Amino acid sequence: MIAAELLSPVSQVIGWALYLPLLLWAIWRAPWLELFSDLRRQHLVFATVLVLFVLWLVRRDFASGLSYHIIGMTAVTLLLDWPLAILAGFVAQLGMLLLGRQDMAALGVNGVLLVLIPVLVTELCALRVERAQSRNLFVYIFFSGFFPAALAVLLCILVGLGVLWVDGLFPMPPWLGDFVGFLWLVIFPEAFINGMIVTALVVFYPDWLETFNRSRYLAAPWKDDNKPL
Repeated sequence: MIAAELLSPVSQVIGWALYLPLLLWAIWRAPWLELFSDLRRQHLVFATVLVLFVLWLVRRDFASGLSYHIIGMTAVTLLLDWPLAILAGFVAQLGMLLLGRQDMAALGVNGVLLVLIPVLVTELCALRVERAQSRNLFVYIFFSGFFPAALAVLLCILVGLGVLWVDGLFPMPPWLGDFVGFLWLVIFPEAFINGMIVTALVVFYPDWLETFNRSRYLAAPWKDDNKPL
């Protein structure tokens, strides 16, 4: 998460210009009729927003204006699908804003980094896995859970550093060349936490995952004695 004082006015405007249209698109594409008619799904969405909000509160704030915390949007996207995932991330941001843990001016840029990029990466990976029509459960868990989370946090860091470098308001550390070694300390926890959440949901509550094809992954194996003559 980036503080507003580290972002130029141009970056703040571009962040809102990218975030707001996709936020409105998510509102348009969200399954409101199903959501209002399904009490279980309503509870699931509210609980997801609460967990995401609490997860983002557990963070490390640096004096430079940067903050680090687990993103968690990969599991949220697989759980709710991309429209509700974007809206859940936005509501969690509003909660952070009300507590003074995020700046209104930087909400657009942080929304792109913490919400749009992880949701986009996860959705593309989930579509690719679904297109492959694999029956291996571990393919879904790894390529929809572990891998997208790792890739998403990597892209978030690189894009965030790119924005800071272009704006020039954040003094880049002299050890930037050794930064690659520290990336694993951020990538692995993100991938592990999201992967474990997805694994637990697949095992105990597969019906909760909107992107999980239960009929294919959990179908009983074909027996030779059941084959037609």
